[in-house]
Amino acid sequence: MTTNDTFLATAQALQQSGTPYALVSVIRAQAPASARPGDKAVVTADGQVHGWIGGGCAQPVVVRAVRTALGDGHARLVRIAPVPESQGADQERTLDDVLEFGMSCHSGGTLELFVDPILPRARLVVIGGSPVALGLARLAPQVGFDVTVVAPGLDAALLPEGTTLETDDDATGGAARIGPGAWVVVATQGRRDVQGLRLALALRARQVSFVASGRKAQVLKASLVAAGADAAAVAAIVAPAGAPIGAATPEEIALSVLAAVVAARRGAGVAAPAGDLPSPVPIPAPVAVSAPATSGHSCCGG
Repeated sequence: MTTNDTFLATAQALQQSGTPYALVSVIRAQAPASARPGDKAVVTADGQVHGWIGGGCAQPVVVRAVRTALGDGHARLVRIAPVPESQGADQERTLDDVLEFGMSCHSGGTLELFVDPILPRARLVVIGGSPVALGLARLAPQVGFDVTVVAPGLDAALLPEGTTLETDDDATGGAARIGPGAWVVVATQGRRDVQGLRLALALRARQVSFVASGRKAQVLKASLVAAGADAAAVAAIVAPAGAPIGAATPEEIALSVLAAVVAARRGAGVAAPAGDLPSPVPIPAPVAVSAPATSGHSCCGG
């Protein structure tokens, strides 16, 4: 197997496993740097480098830049240039759009690299088989989400091709099968509401949204806390869910809920989640996102 074959096979394996990584390419090299323009590597946040983008002085800097890129999702240009030992090593500064690192490495040489983060597709878990839940399952793939629907007794034929269906909403088993890090919407709308919320809390989601009126959500949240659920996690559930677009039909409500999820995911005026998960790249835990006030009623009442 050639170097290129190994490089591509590694990238494909990471992509299939949902592991974030960065494609790092050398775009300029000034001797005596050991790398050459066109050299590439797949680099993960835990420091694994598959390929060649320079020697021992360059790699720690590249790994640091990769972690930053995977954290914010933005590609960046990185320059590694020698500095006098008297100025100290590992200096970092931003020049225009280039992140520059000063290195007091004895080998010298300058490298310019392009760091392109490759992140797994976002996941949306929809709990419930309501018309709003089905609407979310149809809309979410069109904006880049892989969708799992959890709904006991739901006919799989009602879901779009490519949607994963789970028919067991048990909190313990569901959390083990689905895994952490998804965006979660509970759209049970009167059918197994508490069970759905318990599963949502067990999933260690980026954010949990609940399609219900404010009054209903308040009552159910209180019952969850009284039953022993973590009060902070319950308080972080976003309810009523959805952006204020005057939605009335199930399809419009699904659109409003998805719009709010996308806004939270992109950080568009929404508080960023905080926390971590057992992954090379920290994944935020739930955080409360303020639901906009609507006139008269919530578009997403239960």
